[in-house]
Amino acid sequence: MGIHDIIEGKKQWRAHMARVQALPPDYQIVYKEMQKYFFKVGPVDLPDGPLLPGIVDFFEGGVADGKGALELIGSDIAAFCDDLVDDSRTNADVYQESLNGKPGTAEK
Repeated sequence: MGIHDIIEGKKQWRAHMARVQALPPDYQIVYKEMQKYFFKVGPVDLPDGPLLPGIVDFFEGGVADGKGALELIGSDIAAFCDDLVDDSRTNADVYQESLNGKPGTAEK
């Protein structure tokens, strides 16, 4: 990864966060909770994947329809997040795989 890729990634992230900040306050709160959850246990490809921008698209549609954030996703944010990454390889999977290594072999 070169410096150009890093700079481009930062530009994309700032544009993404500007879209989040344009959402109503209830959507911003829910998004930030989802983001925390995904950064903790979310998919391995989270930084480069379409998940977070897709959520913002989904939320923008909810705003356009006049719905509140919890009307759109339900009251259990973690369950909603789990459903989104159900078939994805998560950080929790990577951690579990590291624990299930063969006995007597050290990971390098």
